[in-house]
Amino acid sequence: MSRCKLTFLLALTILASILALAGCGGGHAAVYVRTPPPPPVTETVTVSPGPEYVWLPGYYNWRGEAYVWAPGRWERRPAGRHQWVPGRWRQTHRGYVWVEGRWR
Repeated sequence: MSRCKLTFLLALTILASILALAGCGGGHAAVYVRTPPPPPVTETVTVSPGPEYVWLPGYYNWRGEAYVWAPGRWERRPAGRHQWVPGRWRQTHRGYVWVEGRWR
């Protein structure tokens, strides 16, 4: 194979790796976990910083080998949005997969 073709293939491989790491395509790759998440932590909801803030409850993140609790927080409601739909772990035939929370 010519040197030019090898250089092109190397550049193409590097570009594909960068795109995969950057998450191009508009979403995150689904990660399936075999074990269910632990029961949610009971959190103390602090005083709201203002009437335009909404409490987003904490949730468990999967960090490769274990679930790690991400604590809840106050977040300012985006203009035109009325309700926060919390994220959740959904059970599938492949395992548990995280469904992101969203504003609606």
